[in-house]
Amino acid sequence: MEDIYNVSPIDGRYREITDEVRNCFSEYHLIKNRVIVEIEWLKKLFQIKELDLNYDKSDLKIFDKIIDEFNLEDAKKVKKIEDVTKHDVKAVEYYLDEKFKEYNIEKYNHLIHFACTSEDINNLAYGIMIKELIQDVYVPNTNKLIETIEEKAKEYANIPMLSHTHGQNATPTTVGKELSIFAYRCNKILNKIKNEKISGKFNGTVGNFNAHVISYPNVDWIQVSKEFVESFGLECNLFTTQIESHDNICLIFSEIKLLNNIILDFDSDIWMYISRNYFIQNNVKGEVGSSVMPHKINPINFENSMANIKMANGVLGAFIENLQISRMQRDLSDSSMLRNIGMAVAYSIITIKQSIKGLSKLNVNEKLLREELQNTPEILAEAVQTILRKNGYENAYEILKSMTRGKNISMKEFIETLEINKEDKESLLKLEPENYIGLASKLVEIEVNK
Repeated sequence: MEDIYNVSPIDGRYREITDEVRNCFSEYHLIKNRVIVEIEWLKKLFQIKELDLNYDKSDLKIFDKIIDEFNLEDAKKVKKIEDVTKHDVKAVEYYLDEKFKEYNIEKYNHLIHFACTSEDINNLAYGIMIKELIQDVYVPNTNKLIETIEEKAKEYANIPMLSHTHGQNATPTTVGKELSIFAYRCNKILNKIKNEKISGKFNGTVGNFNAHVISYPNVDWIQVSKEFVESFGLECNLFTTQIESHDNICLIFSEIKLLNNIILDFDSDIWMYISRNYFIQNNVKGEVGSSVMPHKINPINFENSMANIKMANGVLGAFIENLQISRMQRDLSDSSMLRNIGMAVAYSIITIKQSIKGLSKLNVNEKLLREELQNTPEILAEAVQTILRKNGYENAYEILKSMTRGKNISMKEFIETLEINKEDKESLLKLEPENYIGLASKLVEIEVNK
């Protein structure tokens, strides 16, 4: 029940939904990844032959042991040191000093954080976490949403539905085709997110390898930097100030925001379809829709999704607008903002999971959809005026406009009076609103089988 005291719903109300984010992006993981980068850099130094460092290969196992056994208590030790230093990365360095003494390998202490600025450590630690967050949490959950939409699209591929443009009755479509649009749109942006590279830098205090070169001028530090950054699965950025410019992660955040907007559009449409009774929601035993109106089943998952999209996009927007801007060779404005990346993705994950849950409760109201189509024969005006054009009528649109605009008419009686090609007339007489769906079903097939 202590969750009741949490300020943020991410760690309270939505704790179970956001555990995936918490398992790879938290202050604990930031501290641990700083430790990993510091130790891996030390190991990299040993590999540089020009440095000719004297080390025992057996000690490499101790370095790996420090990483593998790093736990919550170790993170707390770092935080305790930070209470004194008031500097988070320096606290990690001091923690490793103590750890090396504990394992009797203090002969390497002078090499901890060698030629590094704190941002060398930080940006790689964040890069590792963001990469894991996108690959292991965001992408799989978004894929699941796309797959869920596609399953529904396939199931409802042939169920006709009245379209609404400008809120008015329009040319028929199918339920499945309208759903497949969102699957396609989400997938298109998700593929961009999957292919974006996360950048990292490891080039010293202002990006020039100053301390590296003054210490060991004969080392190809540019190549060493590239190898080290790429060893974490990141793309090396050589052209930086003290900080990595954040251009690439802002690009990813922009694309997540775009994808969130597509989900918002989807949620909004589904909400409208539910309000028109196009979809019937499952009556889940025990759930209550209103404190006073017992008949109600509310589309709460989609409403929840829409609210959390706005929270996610608000934070993502703050990143996009601010992270690329740092005065001269650096200021500290990015440091505090980066700590909120997990929050932005967590809100996005809530959104995705709520939309999936909402979809699981829906069943299409096919009977109503067909009845609505049968009661709107005027929507065949498009088909009739197109056939009239085919048969040489110069004022086809105007004829149909005068007959149908704002009216409900008997289209078949009018078709009988037309002097057009026999096959065209027969085709129109057989036409019903529910089978005037063009290639909607085929389009669903193309999307789900892509």
